[in-house]
Amino acid sequence: MERIICLLIGYVFGLFQTGYIVGKVHHIDIRQKGSGNAGSTNAVRVMGWKAGVCTFAGDVIKCVLAVCLARYLYRDMDCVPLLAMYAGVGATLGHNFPFYLKFKGGKGIAVLAGLVVSTNPWMVPIPLSAFLIAAVLTRYVSVGSLLAATTFFLEVLLYGKMGGLQMVLNYRIEMYVLTFIIMALAWFRHKENIKRLIAGTESRFGTKNA
Repeated sequence: MERIICLLIGYVFGLFQTGYIVGKVHHIDIRQKGSGNAGSTNAVRVMGWKAGVCTFAGDVIKCVLAVCLARYLYRDMDCVPLLAMYAGVGATLGHNFPFYLKFKGGKGIAVLAGLVVSTNPWMVPIPLSAFLIAAVLTRYVSVGSLLAATTFFLEVLLYGKMGGLQMVLNYRIEMYVLTFIIMALAWFRHKENIKRLIAGTESRFGTKNA
């Protein structure tokens, strides 16, 4: 029951579509501009850096708040990190598939950033470095995003193997599965980017198309 509640908590927080709201402030529907994505990368392209930063910050914060609420509600349980991850998965689903926007949301990378921060701040440097190195060298934000999501999954796996999660084996395995789902969602939401990368038609950051 706790898992379902945390999943729902995350989904509700994830429904706060920062990019869509910032777009409305600018009198546009961001889903109809640029790549049609409601995330921060498209917000930068369509509305500029300030709007992009606001979108990214809002998407990060909503995940952090969802995770913090789950941690607070179940602070006395022996599987707090696991329940927090359920909230993170819920936030990702709410962000990617908001029901009131016909399930057309973002790709979940800013939410992932919030999840990394709220899981363990010491985990931030590796996925962040992976994203920055890949994005800077290739100028493909999609490549950096996919590498960051994959790195986070591997990092949680290693962290758990080293005893950092401080949970029994069954809970740890369940957490690995959830983290894998988050990584898989990132790859799924970037499927069109992957097709364009393979075809050599993916736009590099700094151009108008996603």
